[in-house]
Amino acid sequence: MAIGRLHSVETFGALDGPGIRTVFFLQGCPARCMYCHNPDTWNEDDGEQVTVGEVVSRARRGRPYYGENGGVTFSGGEPLLQADFLIEAMDALRRDGIASAIDTSGTYFDDKSEDVISHCDMVLLDIKHIDPSGFKELTGREQGTLRLLIDAINRQEKPVWIRQVIVPGFNDDEEYIHELNEFLTRIKDIRKIELLGYHNMAEPKYDRLGIKYRLKGVKPMNSESLEKLSDLTKIK
Repeated sequence: MAIGRLHSVETFGALDGPGIRTVFFLQGCPARCMYCHNPDTWNEDDGEQVTVGEVVSRARRGRPYYGENGGVTFSGGEPLLQADFLIEAMDALRRDGIASAIDTSGTYFDDKSEDVISHCDMVLLDIKHIDPSGFKELTGREQGTLRLLIDAINRQEKPVWIRQVIVPGFNDDEEYIHELNEFLTRIKDIRKIELLGYHNMAEPKYDRLGIKYRLKGVKPMNSESLEKLSDLTKIK
């Protein structure tokens, strides 16, 4: 039985997929996003060891609240780093009647990733940036992983929730949103597009960890401006 590495668990989550969800934040991430609010998830060797049985046991506690749409979301970090564990966990959850979603950063893809996608019920996909150079600047990673992931999602015909963080001075204009709409036409089954406003609440955590915060001085995204941009998003 595969062993996973877990950063934390959120119960009664209402933001990481449809309905009420139990969210397992897995340890490890290859990206170094400028606005990452959990840099303590980066190291793959940190976190708590967890078995598939423990995941199912914790997930069962929320079953009375899941209803028709809720379930479990595996987030991170980057959950695709733990492919074998994810596949076993999602299979076990399905046998128990609990739906599962993967919340991926789009910054990692390997020969097991499509198999992982095939076992989930939904993908929450963070676009990071539609332009390859902007993607690299933001994450430190090449954009090819995002494109491979989108191709796998389409082949597996999985429904997708799109997430895009909007950072003042980086991608907070109407032109970017129009280009985002065009970029997203390559994804077959988008159920929701969610623009998330940048915030700087993680800055003290970077100070404690001794990590340079690259967006120091950037103010949080204005909620009214974010709403106007959200009105421009389109699902084909």
